[in-house]
Amino acid sequence: MATSKKKVFSEAELEAMQDAKVERKKGKKADGEADLLAKVAEMSDSDRAIAERLHALVKQNAPELLPKTWYGMPAWANAAGKIVCFFTAADKFDTRYASFGFNEAAKLDDGTMWPTAFAITKLTPADEDTLAALIKKAVG
Repeated sequence: MATSKKKVFSEAELEAMQDAKVERKKGKKADGEADLLAKVAEMSDSDRAIAERLHALVKQNAPELLPKTWYGMPAWANAAGKIVCFFTAADKFDTRYASFGFNEAAKLDDGTMWPTAFAITKLTPADEDTLAALIKKAVG
C-alpha cells in the first residue's frame, strides 16, 4: 500500500526557512544593505520597483532603521535588531499582491486595534505619503 505524503510547506516557504538559516549564520558579519539590495535585485520587475521605493521611503523617513533580510525578504530593524517593518514580494509566494508589514517592534499602537500589513499592487504618491507617515510613527 503506497502512502502519499502531503507537503506541509511550499517550495517558497522552504526557501524562506533556508534563507533565515543563512541569515542567522552570518549574524553580525552580515552586510544588511548589500543583502537587502541583492534580494531586491532577484525580484520580478513589478516587485523590484515596489521594494526599491519602499527601501528609499524607509531610509528617508526612518534613517535609524537598519536594512537587512528576514526570511529572505527585505526588512528594516531597530538598533536592538528587532524587525520593525518588512516587504513580501508577490512573486515569491505566488500571490496577487505584494505586502508591506510592521512587526511588534513598530510603535503603531492605536487603541485596541490597528493595521499591521498592507497589500500593494503598485505605489502611488498618496500611498507613499501614507506609508511614510506610518514608518515615522513606527520608530516613535
